[in-house]
Amino acid sequence: MKMIIAVVQDKDSNRLTDALAENDFKTTKLSTTGGFLREGNTTFMIGCEDGEVDDALEIIRNNCSQREQMVAPISPMGGNADSYIPKPVKVEVGGATVFILPIDSFFQF
Repeated sequence: MKMIIAVVQDKDSNRLTDALAENDFKTTKLSTTGGFLREGNTTFMIGCEDGEVDDALEIIRNNCSQREQMVAPISPMGGNADSYIPKPVKVEVGGATVFILPIDSFFQF
């Protein structure tokens, strides 16, 4: 048995929830924040049998797309702002960060 932990951008969360449910994967969703942009994420905990891991990864891959987003840089604090040019930059966001952990035991009460 494995525990898949997938951190995805909030924009992909509902689509991924629906796709996992359609394929009979049981999930627990946690609201999380982090990363470079400090934006909202959703962390999925998915318990599955070893033989189902590839199917779960394919569903995650197909529903969590990477895309570019324009962000405004944060102004320097305490530094010299004379040479600071607040020009938006493109960054890649989305996709999923996935961890797969072995599970020794599983209990449901």
